[in-house]
Amino acid sequence: MNNRGAYNMNKRDWIVLSVLVDHGYESNRDLAARTGYSLGLVNTSLKKLVEKGYLDDKHRITEKTSAYVEQSRPCRAVILAAGMGLRMMPINRLPKALLKVNDEPLIERIIKQLHEAGIHEISVVVGFMMERLEYLTDQYGVELVYDHEFTARDSLHSLACAVDKISDCYIVPCNVWFARNPFQEYEYFSWYAISEYMDDESCVRLNRKMELVYTEDGGGNAMVGLCYLREEAAAKVRAEIKRLDSRHKYQKAAWERALFVGNKMMVYARVMLGQSAFEIQSYEQLRELDSESKDLRSRRMNLISEVFGVAPGDITEIAVLRKGMTNRLLRFFVKGAPYLLRVPGEGSNELTDRYQEAKVYHLLEGKDLTDRVVYISPDDGHKIAEYIENSRMCDVNSEADVAACMRHLRRLHDMKLEIDHSFDLPKKLLQYEALRDGESSFSDYEKTRKQFFQLLDMLDRLPFERCLCHIDSVSDNFLFVDNRVYLIDWEYAGMCDPHIDIAMFCLFADYDKAQVDHATDLYFDGPVSDVSRFKVYAYAALGGLLWTVWCEYKEKMGVAFGEYVMQQYRYAKTFYKHATALAKASEPLKALLGTPALSTSQVKEENA
Repeated sequence: MNNRGAYNMNKRDWIVLSVLVDHGYESNRDLAARTGYSLGLVNTSLKKLVEKGYLDDKHRITEKTSAYVEQSRPCRAVILAAGMGLRMMPINRLPKALLKVNDEPLIERIIKQLHEAGIHEISVVVGFMMERLEYLTDQYGVELVYDHEFTARDSLHSLACAVDKISDCYIVPCNVWFARNPFQEYEYFSWYAISEYMDDESCVRLNRKMELVYTEDGGGNAMVGLCYLREEAAAKVRAEIKRLDSRHKYQKAAWERALFVGNKMMVYARVMLGQSAFEIQSYEQLRELDSESKDLRSRRMNLISEVFGVAPGDITEIAVLRKGMTNRLLRFFVKGAPYLLRVPGEGSNELTDRYQEAKVYHLLEGKDLTDRVVYISPDDGHKIAEYIENSRMCDVNSEADVAACMRHLRRLHDMKLEIDHSFDLPKKLLQYEALRDGESSFSDYEKTRKQFFQLLDMLDRLPFERCLCHIDSVSDNFLFVDNRVYLIDWEYAGMCDPHIDIAMFCLFADYDKAQVDHATDLYFDGPVSDVSRFKVYAYAALGGLLWTVWCEYKEKMGVAFGEYVMQQYRYAKTFYKHATALAKASEPLKALLGTPALSTSQVKEENA
């Protein structure tokens, strides 16, 4: 007999029935006290349970209930443990599953709790540092399922790797510490666990009907991530996971997306009270749960302690900021003042010269162009700077913001600052290609590469000037505070033609030709020569190819950029066409491109 969810029963009915199975019937008031429901609601559920044949007229369980109970034993569990846990910074590289609370790894506590509930068929989806979790197969008899795309995908894909395991199954996050065992011998309905507390990052909330509904505005009941799926619901979830996982738009989706039918989850809510489930997503959360955890010891915390001369406990409000394509950023407070620790991302130190970067910051001291750097290591690239509070990034669609950024770049270039190293485009391309160590994924790369060197040859024939340039003038690196602008992150800075900074701003903003022309107009605040327009187009094309190879190398290191790589490569080809078209149409350009390269001063002398 198959009774799994076949009848119009709600969560309250199942809870009343489960209490009757465990404790028997004494009185309606006893049931109300045990379930927490009102006497009227208990009476309604008892009436329905009798009508459906789960209870006899004396409220005793029937054979139908006994059969349903036997079908309600959880069979298996899938533990999701593939993620990189980047928000756990400054903890050294360690899978979140192995973080210790009271000297016990989180995942071992979960496995033991599953065993206590009689569940021994356990699959662990692994990815990041998967070899560190291999011992679980011998020690606890679990099966490891490998998510080889963990760097580019999210939990939806991780669960898709174990999708065939989902049947009468718990789905368990690896980074939750359960104070009480959440797993049970019997589960009478499918559910998803939420907390009574609210969370700004949640996408669900519990409505008055005790349903879990999607909230577009952000903020809802904290999502625990724990779920139980009986076979009827599991079959639907399996199909939805397979469907979503095959679609590109869901590459970064959380697995909970598969629980929704419209704007509601197909399963009931299980509300976990108080601190019965403590999610550990950050260093601060681990410290709050277990201030003596050995995993709190970190060379980065030691670095901050040494720089400021304080104990690790005096470093507070630690939070990982979700930005930065090259590096990871950690905000923290010391003695009430905010600071930012930059931790180089995977492969970043091979892309830049940290000794050169340190020289640039030394040169910029007192120039009021950037944030104040407290500490920088030329050896490993760690940097501590004052955190600029109440700042915002440049809006590339705002005329006023773009104009302010262009004025800031012009101010930098007009200072004529000099440093003893250059940002040499052909050398950088060769360096990044060597790091990529393989063919490009773009089939016409060699053709585009030839165009790169054609543009370099044309630029060499034009008037030039050199000064310190930022190079990485992406809009995110311009911070606005009241009426002031700061340009941060100078790790690529070096001597170059100032036009490159205009081009890089436009490239990262994905501007079309008209928008590039307008940004150039704002920079010069006056008539713009064909030479300057050509240079901006050319540097935009050169930057497009350079950052394409940069992205391909970073992807090799496990950091995926998706459509951003396509954007860069399109720019390389599109602005090569704009540059060469202008070179053919402009008489001043044709005259200059037919001569050897001249410096700006030489051109001025000849014109005089």
